[in-house]
This record gives sequence, C-alpha cells and structure tokens, in this order.
Amino acid sequence: MPDPHALPEPDAAARETGERLLQCLRGEIDRAGGFLPFRRYMELALYAPGLGYYAAGSRKLGAGGDFTTAPETSPLFARCLARQVAQVLEHLGGGDVLEFGAGSGVLAVDMLRALESLDRLPGRYLILELSPDLRARQQQAVAGLPDALRERVRWLDALPEAGALRGVVLANEVLDAMPVEVFTWTPDGVREKGVTWDGHALAWAGRPAGPELAAAVQRLRSETGGHWAPGYTSERNPGLSAWVSAVSDALDAGLILLIDYGYPRHEYYSAERSQGTLMGHYRHRALTDPLILPGLADLTAHVDFTAVAEAGLAAGLEVAGYTTQAWFLIGAGLDAAFQEAASEDPRAQIALAGQVRQLTLPGEMGERFQAMALTRGVPVPLTGFAGRDLRERL
Repeated sequence: MPDPHALPEPDAAARETGERLLQCLRGEIDRAGGFLPFRRYMELALYAPGLGYYAAGSRKLGAGGDFTTAPETSPLFARCLARQVAQVLEHLGGGDVLEFGAGSGVLAVDMLRALESLDRLPGRYLILELSPDLRARQQQAVAGLPDALRERVRWLDALPEAGALRGVVLANEVLDAMPVEVFTWTPDGVREKGVTWDGHALAWAGRPAGPELAAAVQRLRSETGGHWAPGYTSERNPGLSAWVSAVSDALDAGLILLIDYGYPRHEYYSAERSQGTLMGHYRHRALTDPLILPGLADLTAHVDFTAVAEAGLAAGLEVAGYTTQAWFLIGAGLDAAFQEAASEDPRAQIALAGQVRQLTLPGEMGERFQAMALTRGVPVPLTGFAGRDLRERL
C-alpha cells in the first residue's frame, strides 16, 4: 500500500531544475567556507535566476500547485479588497493601484472588475513581479479582460520613483517570502543557523551569531519576557524595514495594505513557539524541513507585525489599522459581496458559503492571516478595520 505521507515525485524537468540548483548551492557553500547563512540559502532557493522556486517554470498556485492563496480561494476576497481600495481612491480623488507579487493574476483581474462595478477604477493597475513565470501567467489572465480594463495594467521592474505613487499598494502573501535569518538561543549566546554539505545532502550547521544578529535577538528576548529555554529557535527578517521604507518613499499619499500570516511580536517570539515558523510547501503538503526539495518547494516564515508597524512609523507612515483577515473582510463588506455574487449566480450560493468559511473561520484563513494598513495623507477611518481594532496587541 502506498505511504499516504510520501511526497509526490517531481517530474523529470523539475528534478533536473532541482539538481542544477543543488549544484549552485553546493558551489555557494564551498565559496562561503562550508557555511551558508540560511538567509542566503532561502534567497537562492526562491529567487536564483532560472532555478529558484519563483524563477523557474513550475506551477505554484492553485489545486495543481503547491499552495492556494485567498484570491484563488474565492472571488469574494477581491470584491472586499476592492471596496477598501475604492474608499481610499475616492478620498484621494483618484489614483493608482500597485500590487506586489500578483501570483496567478486572479486578484488583479477580479479587482479591476469589482472596481469597475463600484465606478472607482484606478488610473493604472501596476504589478511589480519578480518571477518571469508568474508574470507570464498574469499577462495571460489579464489578456481576457475588456480593453478598457486591460489597458490600465502595467508591469514594473522596480518601484516608482520617490513620491510618484498616489493610491493603494497591495501586498498579499508577500512578506512571508522574504529571506530570513534563523537563530538559536543558548546559555552561551546566540547562534546563527545555516546550511552545509555533509558529503551526501544539505544539512543544518551553526556558528556564533555576528554582532548585529546577536544584538537583535537579545532585544527580541528582552521585549518578549526573556523566558526562552536553551535551544529556542526562530527567525528574523532583516530586510523588512528597508522594504517598508522603499515602498513609503514611493508613496506620495495613500494606503499600503498588507495581508499575510503572522503574529504580533509577543506571540511570534513566545516561549511556547520554540521552533519558530519556518516551513516549506510542496503539493499542498507542509514541510517542516526547509532543506527538502530546494527550488521545488516554497519557503515561508510568518510575519512579525510589530516589526512591520515599527518600520512603518520609522518611514513616516501611520499605522491606521491592524486586525485579522476575517474581521477585515467583514468590515470591507463581505456580506454585501456575498449577496451580490449569489444574486449573479444563485447556483453558486453553496460554493460561496464554503468559500466564506475558508476565508473567515479561525481554523482556516480567518485568524492565521492578519491585515495591516499603513497610510499617508488618508485621515479617514478605513472600512476594513472598523469591526475589530487589534493595534493594542502590537
């Protein structure tokens, strides 16, 4: 009888890509003296040109891929986001939408249709996508839109110039894919985890953390109670602050809406979460070992939303809202979106009800995913954050 826990075998093309990436990683490990910091490993595993998970041609999203995001789960997600976007665009008197990492393109397509129905289309719908494969899928999806919508879509290779963007920035499941450092707390000090080659396979290795990482971990331990047991392991995203700062620089006025799985800092680094949040995703299976199937599995770490808020404030933004995905969608008109969609196709009502459960139930996406609003020049209460304000937890 087949092992129900066995991973599906990659096809020949995927195996070849994985082997080429493995050779690339072994070369990096050799050049680094036998120890490759995990942050660099994650960067290569996800983004190495032509070889990394997001740079090669494997299918990533949906039932035939490795994971499913909220936009693929239900068009109701885009309809709710569109209501929040429409509120901000109305306050600004118009503007653009910039979506980071637009995945399969389904959110862009559904958002444009929803914004058209709300009579609040953006001047442009900009997409900043690092993956050539995903950009091609997005272009294919957008090609099915009417001319009046399709012509608003533009793909970018970099952020707009400073102050050139006025409108809404969307980042759904973007921050979790940023490379992280991995550390272990010991009575003798902080150790950095990295990757080595043991002669047969990739393996974990450790070394004393450098001054910056050691100091950052000491601060995290102090801020969250200092009750870590020896061997406590977790992650830190050192690129987060620079990313928020860069997006802030581009934004003249508007909203940065971030939706991702994560926690406030005191929950992220609680003593009970002693093995961190780092994991892989392959064919809808969770991998606890991120060194398995390099380049073929997605790698993610949860988001420290306290760090996001701190970075936003440091960049001159206001933290205008923080709540769960469920409460955000409810505030942004989930009930009305459901009624509209059900009236358009009464036969879909049962399916839509199931999608609402997936998006909102605590055991599904409802509480695992969090929503945060960073704003500049938008001094109005945001509808998506009107139901439950969790900023005091940050």
